[in-house]
Amino acid sequence: MEAIAKARYVRISPRKTRLVIDLVRGKDVNEAYAILRSTPKKAARLIEKTLRSAVANALSREEGADLDVDDLAIIKATVDGGPMMKRYRPRAMGRASRIRHRTSHVTIIVGT
Repeated sequence: MEAIAKARYVRISPRKTRLVIDLVRGKDVNEAYAILRSTPKKAARLIEKTLRSAVANALSREEGADLDVDDLAIIKATVDGGPMMKRYRPRAMGRASRIRHRTSHVTIIVGT
């Protein structure tokens, strides 16, 4: 039994988010919570929120009525790039340079 949670258009770059998601990929849910709580990065809070949503999705399904949180593990966790927000910043001699604010799509699949 699997359950999926997606956080889309998260305003943090995928490269920064992948550093944190690599720490919890393949771990048990309780162990992943402990790792994410002790990781001092912004992405850790966002991934923990998505993980909580995936666990809630697993428990709310009809097949998940007899499931226990201790039995769940992270089967698959991916971070994909989302659309970039383009902004411009003034530079010397009347020029402008582009600033690209990157976004992420976080997908977490939990199961037994």
